[in-house]
Amino acid sequence: MRRPASAAGAAVAKATAPRRSAPDDRFFRHLVSSMRSAVIAIHRDGSLALMNDEAYRIFSLTRHPGHVGRPFADVFRERPDLMRVLANAFDLTTLPSRAELRLKDVDRVIGHTLSQVKDEKGHVVGAVLFFKDLTQVEQLEERERLRDRLASLGEMAAGIAHELKNPLAGIQVMAGLLRRQVAELPDAQVLIADIMSEAKLANEIVVEMLEFVRPIRLQVERTNLADVLRQAMTLAEAKGAHGQSTVKIELQPDLPPIDGDHHQLCQVFSNLLTNAFEALDGRGQITITAAVVIVNQNPAFASEQKAPTPAVNVDVLDDGPGVPAELIERIFDPFFSTKPQGYGLGLSIVRKIVDAHDGRIELTAMPDRGTRFRVTLPVSSVASWDK
Repeated sequence: MRRPASAAGAAVAKATAPRRSAPDDRFFRHLVSSMRSAVIAIHRDGSLALMNDEAYRIFSLTRHPGHVGRPFADVFRERPDLMRVLANAFDLTTLPSRAELRLKDVDRVIGHTLSQVKDEKGHVVGAVLFFKDLTQVEQLEERERLRDRLASLGEMAAGIAHELKNPLAGIQVMAGLLRRQVAELPDAQVLIADIMSEAKLANEIVVEMLEFVRPIRLQVERTNLADVLRQAMTLAEAKGAHGQSTVKIELQPDLPPIDGDHHQLCQVFSNLLTNAFEALDGRGQITITAAVVIVNQNPAFASEQKAPTPAVNVDVLDDGPGVPAELIERIFDPFFSTKPQGYGLGLSIVRKIVDAHDGRIELTAMPDRGTRFRVTLPVSSVASWDK
């Protein structure tokens, strides 16, 4: 992470200096406020000297004129991780440089540098924390790690699937021949039917494995999401009994068409709806909502100014038992399933299709409070935005 320019350093030093109300203080404070890096400066006595707009954004705090001059412990009492970093500013002999901090309460990762500010006599009069929001960088790195794992796994799965496909076909053919030869033996017929059923199930797993490892090729066209969602609901209902579960659709009026593959998007939402039906086990409600949103590039590491990008958020929300917190991060992993008969590939394929559309999918789930899958898709496929 780059250190700020000397003018910004001078601004912070001036803000933390004991004397106040210099005529040009407003200029320096404006300079720091407009920086892309977040800045928090404190006095030696622990009072807040300044905090720029980017810092307020990252920590999800609302700016208040009364913050400056108050003890930082009061201002950041809801951010204990930040308080611990600042509390060490005057105690540590070696201050952290290029360190990373994960803020669980606001679900962000920041990279930070902590420095002391000294006066002309070398006395420490304050400290300053420079930091940047690395959350999206972390997410992109995790996506790259996931792609690497999937590539290796895909090569292995493809090889296994091809090797299994021919023997399975042979088992089904020979079982069919055997069934005709022992038509007069009821017990043998039952056993042969079980053999053919298990072979068919194994073949379905192989087919899904091949579907998972196959590269996604989109037939992009102007796609009406309302039509996609209605068709997906029909497909999901046809896959199995949904009992007394109900589906409620709330779409924004005049929802714009997007650049996408109608068939692949139907697969995405029918899979999410099928999972929701299974989670509800015949009871409860599923709510599908869709609305236009504007996606802004993160200013913390933007290299150039880009216009906001229109996108569509589609939420599939159920009021079922939810997903345990310890399983949320694994839910999109291939071959991971919470169902006794699941293959663990459905949500992995969903994520691949969403990624191919330059979109993103997020899971929000709490035990006993339901599950929400949010799929965000750009309106135009030529748009570039941070996933």
